[in-house]
Amino acid sequence: MHLAELNIARLSQPIDHPDIADFVDNLDRINGLAERMPGFVWRFKDESGNATNVQAFEDPMLIPNLSVWESAVDLERFVWGTIHRKFYERKDEWFLLMAEHHFVMWWVEEGHLPDLSEAKARLELLRSNGPSEEAFGWADLHSAKLWEKSRCA
Repeated sequence: MHLAELNIARLSQPIDHPDIADFVDNLDRINGLAERMPGFVWRFKDESGNATNVQAFEDPMLIPNLSVWESAVDLERFVWGTIHRKFYERKDEWFLLMAEHHFVMWWVEEGHLPDLSEAKARLELLRSNGPSEEAFGWADLHSAKLWEKSRCA
């Protein structure tokens, strides 16, 4: 089994606003790093090479990040063991705080690449029912430990 993840974020300004420029200017760098990481399988992207232009939700300020990894440890290593962590630590500069779950993970068969509708359904499962085998977060994985030191307050 592989691990799929969906992370959504609500931009504080439109994607072309100068206050968001440092985030946008580093998207290719961070996405490229993810794609070179051990355990990376796939990420959702459009013709531009990222997913920030995809209108996945009614709210045009919500942007998705959907990817598949060989394991939770591989995803965790990328999120908190690379330069990605520095950008994660700056999220308050670019994104608004979300009141409900905005991150979900689930297991997929090797070779399966989830689409946005599947990912959104998993997020809704987590929001509605809490953690389960079908939709869960970092705290529900015994193999991942870096998140405990790095998670949101």
